[in-house]
Amino acid sequence: MKYDILLIGGNGFVGRVLAAQLQAEGYSVLLPTRHVVAARELRMLPKVHIEESDIHEFDVLQELCSRVKSNGAVINLVGVLHDKPASPYGKIFKAAHVDLPKNIITAMQMHGLKRYLHMSALGANSHGPSMYQRSKGDGEEAVKASNLAWTIFRPSVIFGEQDQFINLFAKLTSVFPVMPLANSRAQFQPVSVDDVASAFTKALRMPNTIYESYDLVGPKVYTMREIIELAARKVNARCVIIPVPDFVGYLQALAFEYLPVPTLMSRDNIASMSLPNILPVNRVDALTQVFGISRRTLEGMK
Repeated sequence: MKYDILLIGGNGFVGRVLAAQLQAEGYSVLLPTRHVVAARELRMLPKVHIEESDIHEFDVLQELCSRVKSNGAVINLVGVLHDKPASPYGKIFKAAHVDLPKNIITAMQMHGLKRYLHMSALGANSHGPSMYQRSKGDGEEAVKASNLAWTIFRPSVIFGEQDQFINLFAKLTSVFPVMPLANSRAQFQPVSVDDVASAFTKALRMPNTIYESYDLVGPKVYTMREIIELAARKVNARCVIIPVPDFVGYLQALAFEYLPVPTLMSRDNIASMSLPNILPVNRVDALTQVFGISRRTLEGMK
């Protein structure tokens, strides 16, 4: 069977919402994942075919592309947040943000596929202050250098019912009555997962989005402190936030990196926060002006 869409990274937070939207629009979707059990909720979508595959194996990726219709599209949502320090970035970032897009491009070219939608990140820059931003920037450059009909999306922090950002702080504020917070003035412009997914879905039927990069942001800018205060209110928690010097946050992040649990905050995350994660001056508010989406607010999150 040939599919309309190959959705890479579709078993993640954004992918699950996007898969549902794509099906609602009538697309058939091939969704490879190494974690089939974790994709059980997606099995309720009859036009979404879940298949156990390792997309980091080029032969597997090439075979998956062979099953996409000639006028179909490949969507890449893959992103990771943490890696060990290296220059310009570590092996994990390189594999996910640089090598994988290059392999997708090659596999698509082998099968004559053209339409490619790529998830990047607000602040992606090959010369950025963090490994994450540099690797995402190099991934963008690889996409732009291809002969594909590409569209790049650069969202700010994405929020939603199952996000790992707002919900993490909600849990922490419900457990700890006091929270020392470095980088309390770091700025973000959180965007709804539903709005991000809608932009991807709409772009498939908008030829004018080809060869364009779009910044995706919500309607309001927040400081890190304001986000955590909102998360606390969400769970009716009483948590006193105490701003601390940035170097304390660096030491906290260093300690988190060596704990035998998933990393909550890394030094690279701290480096990313040195720049505002908001819509740059003179950039288009793509969700409203290009895609005609009425953006959801963080306060309205369930």
